[in-house]
Amino acid sequence: MDHRPECTGGAGGVRGLRVPAVRLDRPLRGHLCGGGPGLLPRGAKNRRGALSPSAVPVLDVVIVSYRCRELLRQCLESLRSHPPAAGMNLIVVDNASGDGTAQMVASEFPEVELHARAENLGFAAATNLGARSGAAPYVLALNPDTSVTPGALDTVLATIEAEPEVAVVGPRLLQPDGSLDHAARRSFPTPLSALGHFSGIGRRKGASGRLADYRAPGVERGPVDSVNGAFMLIRRSAFEQLGGFDEGYWMYMEDLDLSYRLAEAGYVSWYEPDATVLHVKGGTTGGERSPRLNWAFHRGMYRFYRTHYARERSPLLNAAIYAGIAVKLAAALAQSGLRRSRARLRQRRRSVEASVGGSG
Repeated sequence: MDHRPECTGGAGGVRGLRVPAVRLDRPLRGHLCGGGPGLLPRGAKNRRGALSPSAVPVLDVVIVSYRCRELLRQCLESLRSHPPAAGMNLIVVDNASGDGTAQMVASEFPEVELHARAENLGFAAATNLGARSGAAPYVLALNPDTSVTPGALDTVLATIEAEPEVAVVGPRLLQPDGSLDHAARRSFPTPLSALGHFSGIGRRKGASGRLADYRAPGVERGPVDSVNGAFMLIRRSAFEQLGGFDEGYWMYMEDLDLSYRLAEAGYVSWYEPDATVLHVKGGTTGGERSPRLNWAFHRGMYRFYRTHYARERSPLLNAAIYAGIAVKLAAALAQSGLRRSRARLRQRRRSVEASVGGSG
């Protein structure tokens, strides 16, 4: 995800539209309108009813949203415009956005199965909830700050259907300026690769060796340790075998954790650059992590290391890793607080200047 639950969408309802009331904690179900490939015909029964084989979608798209109404609208419009030929169900779990997101979805996208929650479940739990409501053989965990391009869904579906051992497929992710989001394919973190990534040494152009391993720079296409949680096409049978995302991760690192457990179970994650998805990186967090998100990110790092690495490492190394995570969290909180203080000071200065100018 990256996904995830904080966005920059504005508050309020959809201007000029009469928005139906949304009942919290209940799915709102519509039908995919006819007229295009990959869409169920209007009036068709949902997947729990009787359907002809050609009308049964192969894909459940699960999107978790939190205060990102405009980004979510763009994401859903891209899915509506570029559906897979084999069909799909659209499922949105809104984590108590309170900004009109649920009303917008219900009004503008009646084909979406909407779960409007009364509380923020976090990304992992909300994605699991959405996945449980579907029955298609493939689940796409998709960030609301993404837009799919023509043919992308068909390409990733063809990839996963061709190889039974492949449980996850991720596409090439492009940022708004057209540059590659290098986090589209990753290696499992090690102390050295994490040091290289967070220090910036491993992210420099042309970087190689263990300090640069986190970005899996040697992989152009094919098996990788993990793809990005912004777009994870997952084989449902494998997903359910492992119990879905670990809900102990409120947000962040749950994608790496799932990929790690899948690898341990003998499955493969695959990076497929022939499929392109646009990603407004950081769009769901407003470009900056709040204190709560900083805490969730570093707690996720701690949980991942403790769960998968700590038992095989020496107590001294474990202590050093935990201390490093704590120091990094403290630095991130301090930097975030400083930026917020500067932003408040700039706002006050503008307010004073405006009031002085208006009285002159």
